[in-house]
Amino acid sequence: MTSRRDFSKLLLGAGAGALLPFSTHASEPFESLDAIGRKKGLRFGNAMGISASGVRAGSRFHDAGYQALNARECGVIVAENETKWQALRPRPDTFRFAQADEMFAWATANKILVRGHTLIWQPPKWMPKWVNEYDFGAQPKKEAERLLTEHVSTVCKHFGKTIVSYDVVNETIDPKTGEMRVNVFTERLGAMDQVDLMFRLAKEHAPHAELVYNDYMSWGAGYTKHRAGVLKLLAEFRKRGTPVTALGLQSHIGSTEDGVEPPTGDSHVREWRRFLDEVTAMGYDLLITEFDVHDRHFPSDIAVRDAAVASLAKTYLDLTLSYPRLHTVMTWGLADNASWLQDMDRQPRTDGMPKRPCPYDAQLKAKPMRTAMADAFRAMPNRK
Repeated sequence: MTSRRDFSKLLLGAGAGALLPFSTHASEPFESLDAIGRKKGLRFGNAMGISASGVRAGSRFHDAGYQALNARECGVIVAENETKWQALRPRPDTFRFAQADEMFAWATANKILVRGHTLIWQPPKWMPKWVNEYDFGAQPKKEAERLLTEHVSTVCKHFGKTIVSYDVVNETIDPKTGEMRVNVFTERLGAMDQVDLMFRLAKEHAPHAELVYNDYMSWGAGYTKHRAGVLKLLAEFRKRGTPVTALGLQSHIGSTEDGVEPPTGDSHVREWRRFLDEVTAMGYDLLITEFDVHDRHFPSDIAVRDAAVASLAKTYLDLTLSYPRLHTVMTWGLADNASWLQDMDRQPRTDGMPKRPCPYDAQLKAKPMRTAMADAFRAMPNRK
C-alpha cells in the first residue's frame, strides 16, 4: 500500500485539466474548486452516475453541460452506483463493467483521478438479492471467504491502478445501536473478521490504493451512538493491524435521516471536534466523501434557503477542514438536478418544491454554496 506521503503526491500531481479556468459567466473567469483546494493540498471531486436503471436515456453522466461542469471543477470522480455490487455483479457469475469503464475512461482522458465505491456495502438491503439468498453449502465460512476473495480480486484486477482510493467497506455500524450490522457474510465469518478480511483482500489486490472505511455518522445529536460505534471499530482496526488508511465522512448534513439539525449552541461543534480528534489521534487520514446539504426543512424562499444552505456548508467545512489530515472533498451531486435527494419519495419538502442541496442549480449556475465551499478551501490550513 502506498505511503501517506506518496498518496498525497499522487493526489496533487494528477488532474492538470482541473486547473482550467471556469466561469458560469464568460466575462468572469475563476478557479475551479479543485484548483483552489490544490493550493492547500486538497483535492475536490464529485460522484457521477449514468442512471438508476442502467440505460443511457436520462443519464446525468451523458448530459454534455453537466459533464463539462464536472471536467472543469473536479480533480476526482467516483461512480455513484456503477461499482456497487447491485450494478456491477447482478448474478454470481456475471460482472458488468461497461458503465464504470466508460466513465473512468472519460475521467482518465480529462486527467481526473478515480475513487472506487464500494467493495462491499454492509446493510443487507443494499446487497443483491442473490447474495442474500446465496447457498454457502456445507463449509459456509470457507465459501464466504471464497466469494469475497473472488469479488475483490476481480474488481481490483479489472480497474487496476485507475482507482487510486477505495471505499472498501461502507456503513457497517448500525446508527441506532452503535453495533456492527449483521449480513450473510458476518453470519458466516463473524462481523469483525469479515470487515478485516475485506481490507486485507483490498491491500493484496490493490496495493497502490488508499483504503477507506466509509460511513455516514454526522455532527447532529442523533448520531451519538453512531459516532461511538465508528470509534470502537477504528480502534479495533488498529488493534488487529487491519490495513485501513482513512475514514470517509459521508457528510450528508442538514435534514438528516438519523440525526437532527445542529442546535444553535456549540454542543454539536464540540462533539464533532472531539470525534475527529479521536479519529486523527489513531493515525487515520480523513475524506469528505459524499457532501451535500439536505434542505428539506429550510424556508421556501429561494434566496433565503440558498443562503442558509451556504451558511451551514461553510460552518461544517470550516470545522472539518481545520484538520490537515483531511485531503479530499467529494460532493454527491454537483448540481441540484443530479442529486439523489431529488427523489420526492425520499423525505420530500412539505411545499413540494425541488431541493437545492448542491453548489450548482439545475441550470448549472453557481449558487451561494459554491462560494461558501471556495471560501472554506481558501481559509483552511495547508494539508500535511
